[in-house]
Amino acid sequence: VQLQASGGGLVQPGGSLRLSCAASGFTLDRYVIGWFRRAPGKEREWVSCISSRHDITKYTNSVEGRFTISRDNAKDTVSLQMNSLRPEDTAVYYCAARYGYSTRRCPSGLSDYDKWGQGTQVTVSS
Repeated sequence: VQLQASGGGLVQPGGSLRLSCAASGFTLDRYVIGWFRRAPGKEREWVSCISSRHDITKYTNSVEGRFTISRDNAKDTVSLQMNSLRPEDTAVYYCAARYGYSTRRCPSGLSDYDKWGQGTQVTVSS
């Protein structure tokens, strides 16, 4: 039972990347999913989340309008489309999951999630 984040890489400022979160051993559709990141020398911070069932989404202010979180139930994945990337978006990105949370809200606290993926590196640099 585990999560795996993928899709990271090196991109120039202004570029785009699409991260994907997949699960093994369980399906994601009944889980609230969060994306977090840890930049060098900083603590892990919440980026975005999507509720289960009703796909209510939420974003931290610094990525609002640039990032989009979405589900693909056919593929059982949750994606984070990242556009207009900036050097300050450089970080290791993690997806996390929590079962049984409200279907119309999603949390932004690290302790609200109990399943975590390994992380994928995103580097924004020219």
